Amino acid sequence: MAAFIGFTGAHAQNYDEAKVPAYTLPEILKTADGKVIDDVRSWEQKRRPEILTLFENNVYGQMPKAYDSLRYIVTNEVKNAMGGKAHLKEVTITAWKADKSVDIHLVLFVPNNIGKPAPAFLLINNRDKSNTDPTRAVKSDFWPAELAIENGYAIAAFQVDDAAPDNKDTYQEGVLQLYPGQLKAGNGMKAIGAWAWAAGRVMDYFQQDKDIDAGKVAIVGHSRGGKAALWAGAQDQRFALVFSNNSGNSGAALSRRRFGETVKKINDSFPHWFADNYREYNGNEAALPVDQHMLLALIAPRPVYVTSASEDLWADPKGSYLSLLHGQEVYDLYKKPSGLTPEPPAINSPIIKSYLGYHNREGKHNLTAYDWKNFMRFADYHFESKP
Repeated sequence: MAAFIGFTGAHAQNYDEAKVPAYTLPEILKTADGKVIDDVRSWEQKRRPEILTLFENNVYGQMPKAYDSLRYIVTNEVKNAMGGKAHLKEVTITAWKADKSVDIHLVLFVPNNIGKPAPAFLLINNRDKSNTDPTRAVKSDFWPAELAIENGYAIAAFQVDDAAPDNKDTYQEGVLQLYPGQLKAGNGMKAIGAWAWAAGRVMDYFQQDKDIDAGKVAIVGHSRGGKAALWAGAQDQRFALVFSNNSGNSGAALSRRRFGETVKKINDSFPHWFADNYREYNGNEAALPVDQHMLLALIAPRPVYVTSASEDLWADPKGSYLSLLHGQEVYDLYKKPSGLTPEPPAINSPIIKSYLGYHNREGKHNLTAYDWKNFMRFADYHFESKP
């Protein structure tokens, strides 16, 4: 096995392809008892649930399904926002279980005058709420609401702290108040699971909002939010498209490459993100029963789009592309065509007309207007919302 630069200091990560260790990926289409999967029915009934459970038990934690009730209250509404182009709704989504509740605050803009329910993008916002300012006094390329409206899409967001504060000491103060047993279990969910859970509750809301085409909702996340978007898309098949931007380790990038961020580094830095069981693989990625190509495969046959940034080696652009490439075999079962090439595409050369989409944007770790424009091109292609 090739040598790997270990973590002897804060900046000792490997950025050298020559030092990526030799690795063997777990087989997507072979069950735990050795059966080869070669048809959709066997995938959906046997192997897919098996892989989902492996991710629950070893990486992201269980995804609780039960709650007592949901309530949706529109707390603010402006029907002629953006100079009359959009309808703003601010919605509080409250979930109850036993005597506990949690509020998810949704900001939603819907295009006016399109004459039918709108397809929608939902952002898991891992940055400050100012990025999704409903007044539009502050505008950010991180969530370019005007661009979405101009292109005929609704655009929505919730901030991760509503579901689980992104803090190792306070992450329990949200969704996990409804499920305190999760905190005691080795495979209990933590913050990333809670963010994905909250995205599902927004999807519940979309299904009863007559202005939204609930069959055409795309989930979007950047960085840690991109990890949560992939997990939400794997768990909740109501999301029609999944976009993961610069999600890196434990997101789209293959863990076994140990390029940039590693499982140990992410668990040490963010102990509140993943199930406690994930720590068992610190420095021992080869023992993981899954790798991230299997997470992308769980989204099949729905389209998925992964992005990287040329200066964001920490998030392993090549490893993210390889996850797509290796996940392709499940899309092949569904006969869903791929435009992927054996080697990653050049910088700023997006792969759009494919069920597995990708681009590596020039620049740093961020979510930009360039990314969003390609998200909308990908959605246009798959939703056939443009000629």
